[in-house]
Amino acid sequence: MSTFIEVFLQTVLAFFAILFYARILGKQQIGQLTFFEYINGITFGGMAAVLATDIGPQRTWMHFMGLTVFAVLTFLMGYVSLQSRAARKLIAGEPTIVIHNGKVLEDNMKKMRYNVDELLMQLREKDVFNIADVEFAILEPDGNLSVLPKSHKQPLKPADLGLSTQYEGIPSEIIVDGEIIHQNLRQNNLDEKWLLAELQKQGITSLKEVALAILDTQGKLHIDKKKDDLQYTTDITDQP
Repeated sequence: MSTFIEVFLQTVLAFFAILFYARILGKQQIGQLTFFEYINGITFGGMAAVLATDIGPQRTWMHFMGLTVFAVLTFLMGYVSLQSRAARKLIAGEPTIVIHNGKVLEDNMKKMRYNVDELLMQLREKDVFNIADVEFAILEPDGNLSVLPKSHKQPLKPADLGLSTQYEGIPSEIIVDGEIIHQNLRQNNLDEKWLLAELQKQGITSLKEVALAILDTQGKLHIDKKKDDLQYTTDITDQP
């Protein structure tokens, strides 16, 4: 029984250590991680797993110290990267041009250990199916491919046609899962009385009916109810 309690306590320690250190080290999406950061994260998780399951009081604190030192080194590496562009380039790497004016640069691809199949796949993900349509393709340090199509292949924008557009801005979440976000109401110079009146206009009598309510920059409130009154829903699967 004592072993189970020991593992339980160590797991709690590992969990909160990961939570605390992850908050300090910052946040990035998985797709934005460099290869070094990805391996660093796996190692960090592995050390936490050992901390959670390797029983023995002396071992527990040794593993915890190792996890802490690893977190400190990761933090310092991130700080150095922010302060020094040279260090950042050394640690994270640099972007590499792999297509120039429709021509694949094989030498650059060999340096990155990057093959044609990967290139074509990432081009298709950018809706590009013909290499000849590409002016530049750059392989970023995180493995993503940035693509600049040739000018005659770029999609039209309102500015290209000389059309003016309205400012959109960022919509505000007013209700989430039946809960009013009062801070967002105040930021838009609105109050709960106005909100309840808007809900009543749409036949909603209780906040619990609302899954999400968003206010756009034009002052229009879009409401999504928990129970949608849809007569028909599209099924894209091929299940019988």
